[in-house]
Amino acid sequence: MAKQCDICGRSSTKGASRSHSNIKTIKRQYINLQSKKIDGVKKIVCTGCMRTMAKTK
Repeated sequence: MAKQCDICGRSSTKGASRSHSNIKTIKRQYINLQSKKIDGVKKIVCTGCMRTMAKTK
């Protein structure tokens, strides 16, 4: 299962933590994914898309 929204295609982004000595440590910032049934099909959807779908109904 990919950590990606089935509707908009958004996925994680890369960021960097910096220590006091300025050493960079790469970290991932994952989006908030939820499983939801849409038209009888189970999809992995980000919460941003869920809010947009709620507004358009």
